[in-house]
Amino acid sequence: MRIFWLPRAVQDRQAQLDYIAQRNPHAALKQGDHLEGQIQLLLQHPLMGRPGRVPGTRELVISKTPFVLVYRYHEARQRLEMLRLLHGSQQWPP
Repeated sequence: MRIFWLPRAVQDRQAQLDYIAQRNPHAALKQGDHLEGQIQLLLQHPLMGRPGRVPGTRELVISKTPFVLVYRYHEARQRLEMLRLLHGSQQWPP
């Protein structure tokens, strides 16, 4: 199984972690590491997240963070696509 970050998800991740880093760089690193750990779990359990609000997507609530990872699982291609990394207070879908 492979993980692909779509450009919008990369932008989301960078913006979220940069925002945290402005106030507490250590917390931003810790949140980033925790996010990566949760994504590694997806490699073994790709249906771990709940069905998404947008058809064909899934949403993983990242424990101990305010983040929700929106992703798509392609079983035939053995591929996970990270679509968005949202703060729980953001409206999704727009």
